[in-house]
Amino acid sequence: MTDVLTFGEALVTLRADRPIRSGGALHMSVAGAEVNVAIGLARLGHRARWVGCRSRDEFGALVLRTLRAENVDVSNVEQAEGPTGLAVFESRIADVTRVSYHRSGSAGSRLTPRHLKAPLREGARVVHMTGITAALGPGPLRAVRTAVSAVRASGATLCLDVNYRAKLWSRETATATLRPLAAQADILVASDDELALAAPGGTVTEAQQVEALLACGVREIVVKRGAEGAEVFNASGAVARPALDVPVEDTVGAGDAFVAGYLSALLDGEPIDRRLERAVTLGAFAVASRGDWEGLPAREELGLVHAVPGSTLR
Repeated sequence: MTDVLTFGEALVTLRADRPIRSGGALHMSVAGAEVNVAIGLARLGHRARWVGCRSRDEFGALVLRTLRAENVDVSNVEQAEGPTGLAVFESRIADVTRVSYHRSGSAGSRLTPRHLKAPLREGARVVHMTGITAALGPGPLRAVRTAVSAVRASGATLCLDVNYRAKLWSRETATATLRPLAAQADILVASDDELALAAPGGTVTEAQQVEALLACGVREIVVKRGAEGAEVFNASGAVARPALDVPVEDTVGAGDAFVAGYLSALLDGEPIDRRLERAVTLGAFAVASRGDWEGLPAREELGLVHAVPGSTLR
């Protein structure tokens, strides 16, 4: 059985070495929230499957080649009409990054419930999805809702990362869509400013939002606090963990790395404090290197974050 099944849109990323209007070089790679999580898990030795539609263009070939090279199961990926979606990153001030999307009508947005039929039937220990997929259009939203229903019937663990993208949909639309989905999740992941999008209406403070989500049946609420670390709430209380102090190179992808670390430790049967430890460790690897996932560790490299700065391992 697959350890983690995830699905969504894979993008080709272009990272500019200076402001785009000034020209300069662009570095090309592959990303997408669910893709990043799948790669992070595969590097740690888990069986990760990603489902999506990829374009017939050469960018689509790059997507498939990259995921295969990272040992992600792509056996259910299908070709679809439309171009590969693009995401262009440019650093503006220190570690502030601006992202421009070119994904309207992309092959990735052709995802429908049909593409998930076989992988959901074959099963997975954890099914991971994000609010990004739900925002891509009617087909992907139906796929999300289908997956939720199937997971609830199968007994697998359902993880939902809010992952709000203002350039894809408004907060009002996201709230109306995500709240019913969040109420059915076993694990809900959100940054502290995203929690209101998932919590039942009428809740104002974080404590009220957490209490309402737990009352809905959510087993664990994982709140990402960026440089301040993260905190997990469940029926027994709360467990917090500070972030690791590492030089920051690129913050994009850190949230996905965090999720991969948390799910990895969950699959290993670790308690919440150890899950948070692995989550912030992967987050540290992500921010200390350029790219969404390129710097993520293999399992034997997890301890490198505690190496003496400037040391050479011989």
